[in-house]
Amino acid sequence: MAGVRITDTTLRDGHQSLWATRMRTGDMLPVVEKLDAVGYHSLEVWGGATFDVCLRYLGEDPWERLRALKRLIKRTPLQMLLRGQSLVGYQHYPDDVVEAFVFKMVENGIDIIRIFDALNDIRNMETAIRAGKRAGAHVQASVVYTISPVHTTEHYLETAERLAEMGADSICVKDMAGLLTPYQAYDLIKKLKENPGLPVQLHSHYIGGLALATYIKAVEAGVDVIDTASVPLAFGASQPPVETVVRALQGTPHDTGLDLGLLFEIAEYFERLRRENRQERGVTRINDMRVFEHQVPGGMITNLVTQLEEQKSAHLLPRVLEEIPRVREELGYPPLVTPTSQIVGTQAVLNVLTGERYKLVPGEVKAYVQGLYGKPPAPVDPEIARRILGDKAPITCRPADLLEPRLAKARNEIKDLARSEDDIISYAVFPQVTRKFLEERKSGQNAGTGPKPGDYRQFAGVEEDINMNFQQIKELVNLINQTEITEFSLKNNDFKLAIKKAGAAGYEAPSGDEHEPVAVPERADTPAQPAAEPSKTGDLTGGFVVKSPMVGTFYRAPAPEAAPFVEVGSRVEKGQTLCIIEAMKLMNEIEAEVSGTVVEILVENAQPVEYGQPLIVIKED
Repeated sequence: MAGVRITDTTLRDGHQSLWATRMRTGDMLPVVEKLDAVGYHSLEVWGGATFDVCLRYLGEDPWERLRALKRLIKRTPLQMLLRGQSLVGYQHYPDDVVEAFVFKMVENGIDIIRIFDALNDIRNMETAIRAGKRAGAHVQASVVYTISPVHTTEHYLETAERLAEMGADSICVKDMAGLLTPYQAYDLIKKLKENPGLPVQLHSHYIGGLALATYIKAVEAGVDVIDTASVPLAFGASQPPVETVVRALQGTPHDTGLDLGLLFEIAEYFERLRRENRQERGVTRINDMRVFEHQVPGGMITNLVTQLEEQKSAHLLPRVLEEIPRVREELGYPPLVTPTSQIVGTQAVLNVLTGERYKLVPGEVKAYVQGLYGKPPAPVDPEIARRILGDKAPITCRPADLLEPRLAKARNEIKDLARSEDDIISYAVFPQVTRKFLEERKSGQNAGTGPKPGDYRQFAGVEEDINMNFQQIKELVNLINQTEITEFSLKNNDFKLAIKKAGAAGYEAPSGDEHEPVAVPERADTPAQPAAEPSKTGDLTGGFVVKSPMVGTFYRAPAPEAAPFVEVGSRVEKGQTLCIIEAMKLMNEIEAEVSGTVVEILVENAQPVEYGQPLIVIKED
């Protein structure tokens, strides 16, 4: 056979897995012409978390990044990762938004679209595949690989056949947790090459140390393309290094033909960049090697470890890793990839921290059990389903069929700031983040000069991330024994907590360190002892003072469609949303605990706030 071809992931999955997606466009452009000269099958440069991070943290327009790369990369196809009906976000979007997004990214330079669905529910891939074909792109449909009683070779072959029938041009085996063993890879690739017979690409992460051997056996089985990264952004939670793969295959019938000298020139550039940004190399730890027990992807573990350490609760990691497979089984064995990794991981963390399983159930978990993310691979445990849904029956239709068209509404809402259709589509996918970005662009505050990668170690948008702010979880635990929680939702970036006060006068701030970690019991079946909740009331101007329950960013409304915003003089009712506090991509709706008139707003829109900082003053009736 001809030599195996290689897709380079350095400019997308490499830095998403290891650098919290913080490589900036200005860091990429000096080396892309060398990357273009290598002779790669494709360069993965866009999609996944890159879109969100550009807007949210780097002060960059992701569409402009794509155009800038396309101007310099003239011979190598550009590839991106698309989360099916979720695009580059964390929820399902209506078909009109999906179609517009796909057409626009192809227009701006994407040649190959890798499409996946976390549940391998191909209904969630239909619209993106159809749009990609109509736009003229190469559509690569993915089979998400994991291990469970229902994820058999037959399951993967059947899924691939159905994707081929839908018009896929090639098949990708997406092994996001590095679970695929060498001999399993040989068997699976061999069978996929026979039926459906499309070109097959293998994407694996090094996290458990198997990926290099897995690639070799896949090559022997006839795989057409494999994914690697430049060595400074390889290993650990990232892909295997291209340099090692090229050397291993030299002089064989599978020789890649790539120039090792040029590859090391490129590696030297990224190594200098890594040192400048104070980034660590990819490392495989003992907990990573246990991936076959817990099946938690590397990026998700990285975030868990660091956040638990920062909360002085690193001792909880083994319990969380034990709880994740248990929750996964109860929820029907979803693969742990965005967004199901967040769904399973968040529930597992809450089960451990609260000391009682499913005492607190996020909105995403309810939506998942209801079928709003698609059909689970196996039935959800009936007892768990009853506890979460009560008498509500799960849906059986394609989830996106329940969504109203969004694009025209988005166009009307952002018309004051949008300069192009790109802006409108960005807003339709990430309303609050895009509005802030466009407002800052209008005022000249952002020009692609955002923070360096090393400034953000804990971005919750990495693909295999738990997507949960531990300070927020801790504060929820604090509330559990003091309040009746009437609604808790982390749904689609909207963090909502509605509570009923247990006491008459609110909560008093504890003395000393407000951020001391919650005491968690040794046994999961023993409730945690919560710390006191900081005060939400005070004597500022004689009114009821609403204070921030967390560190984050203040917004005057959860989304522009919630306008008119609350203003000084506005009449508000108890339970009405006053503002939101965004932290780690989660939107915490702050609701009025009293009825009255707003007499002061103490924070500017989109400004950072501290824990316990006064936000709004209400004169009670």
